Amino acid sequence: MTTYVLVPGGWKGGWAYETVTPLLERAGHTVHALTPTGLRPGDDAATVATANLDTHAGDVLRLLDGHDLRDVTLVGHSYGGMVIAAAADRAAGRIARLVHLDAFVPRDGESCWSATNDHFRALFTAGAAATGYSVRPPGPGDPRRRPHPLAAFFQPARLTGAAAKIPRREFVYCAGWESETPFAAQRARLLADPAWQVHDLPTGHNAMLEAPEAVAALLLTER
Repeated sequence: MTTYVLVPGGWKGGWAYETVTPLLERAGHTVHALTPTGLRPGDDAATVATANLDTHAGDVLRLLDGHDLRDVTLVGHSYGGMVIAAAADRAAGRIARLVHLDAFVPRDGESCWSATNDHFRALFTAGAAATGYSVRPPGPGDPRRRPHPLAAFFQPARLTGAAAKIPRREFVYCAGWESETPFAAQRARLLADPAWQVHDLPTGHNAMLEAPEAVAALLLTER
């Protein structure tokens, strides 16, 4: 049995995996879908304003500690890749597998802001204009989305290299939005790194919503 911890991307909560979670559970596995601090329905403005990448990495670590989780498959979508990288750096001994699902794979000192492209930098800037501390969800979409803490997009990941000891590290590239994706260069970088396994899916960015069966099948793959 595998234990999965699923971290959503920007503006989303654990509900983003609601179609993938039952597929994993049906296969006999344990799933924890995390909603980060500042993205929870009851979080007030002060909580949103003070949440950052360290806060969200701490959410993962508290989940691991609270349930005494080990040999975990840690999955992060989009911005969630920043979170799982930062968390895994501090808890590498408890993580067996990292899966960056069309997600950032930061190097030390990189932030979501520095690693993304001009399309998303413009989106972050425009989305933060109303409050100065949170980024409103872009365009139409699921009404459960919430403003994302701006500091989380700007804070650099501080990584020691401990996560390089995790035995299985994977990046999933969603090829169905190539005009906007910030991950094409990252895909090329990881393809050249024998420590990483790269998968391609022919979906848009939100693969777990567009193709939950394909995402679940990939997560259930033994190797």
